[in-house]
Amino acid sequence: MGPHPAVAAIRLAVRRVLHDVLTHHCTQDRHQPPLVLVACSGGADSMALASALAFEAPKLGVRAGGVTIDHGLQEGSDLRAAEVALRLRALRLDPVEVVSVTVGREGGPEAAARDARYAALDATAERYGASAVLLGHTRDDQAETVLLGLARGSGTRSLSGMAATSGRDGRYRRPFLDVDRQTARKACLIQALPVWDDPHNSDPAYTRSRLRHEGLPALEKALGKGVVEALARTAQLSRDDADALDAWAADAEGTVLDETGTLDVAALFALPPAVRRRVLRRAVIGAGSPAGSLFARHIEEVDRLITAWRGQGAINLPGRVGVRRQGGRLVIRQG
Repeated sequence: MGPHPAVAAIRLAVRRVLHDVLTHHCTQDRHQPPLVLVACSGGADSMALASALAFEAPKLGVRAGGVTIDHGLQEGSDLRAAEVALRLRALRLDPVEVVSVTVGREGGPEAAARDARYAALDATAERYGASAVLLGHTRDDQAETVLLGLARGSGTRSLSGMAATSGRDGRYRRPFLDVDRQTARKACLIQALPVWDDPHNSDPAYTRSRLRHEGLPALEKALGKGVVEALARTAQLSRDDADALDAWAADAEGTVLDETGTLDVAALFALPPAVRRRVLRRAVIGAGSPAGSLFARHIEEVDRLITAWRGQGAINLPGRVGVRRQGGRLVIRQG
């Protein structure tokens, strides 16, 4: 008799990722098996992921470890992080590390916590030479991300949600993007895995929490079941379109950018709007504007320097980046 369908589903998702990691494994010592870390908060999604990694990795000759981040945002967070580490060690993951971070304020509490978390995961992966870090984002998280992108009006890239593979050299892997949240929770229940439900996930002060507990249920009530699956499909279709347009923009950049770093307005005007705005976004980020703080309205303002020129002054963007039109050129400078 095989495992419960929920357990089988999460193990299969992780097995596929581990096979891919092995296929692309490249270290200084080819005889050293790759190390894969799981980022675990102690919640159902990441505990299900940790258990699947612990089960599948030894069968494939992959080293498996874990890391949990203490954001320091709740009383007793250090004790909870230590408890999560004990659970990971009980699964025979090694190494297991607790990393404490200081969460800033830039971009709001959710964005600041995310930035601190990824910086810590990057540093931990570098320290251990990990080939991959597994993240427990589910299909439900993907649907929420698509709706948040839609609300921001940030275009096709935001609608494409989270990538299955992202980060430097494809470091971050999200095996559960085709697995719903309920399946992950059921897998924990079947395996008697203790889970911790972060109160922030149900706190209406946080946008994603309101969307999860109010927005998506309202959409399902109005439109029927299947909204989450449809949004996840939208993410994949949008990602395919966005990847193609990004590649076009990367090629077009060479035709509009000169050696001084300024952009030719006439050449920009000749590009399709979707490509032109991507070229502008790439240039602005390259000048020092943080990608996470740059929204569609910012790029639209810059675009008007090309398409609706009325002698307007410089556009000030996040990261102290300024854009001004000077003759037939766009000058983008930080400071």
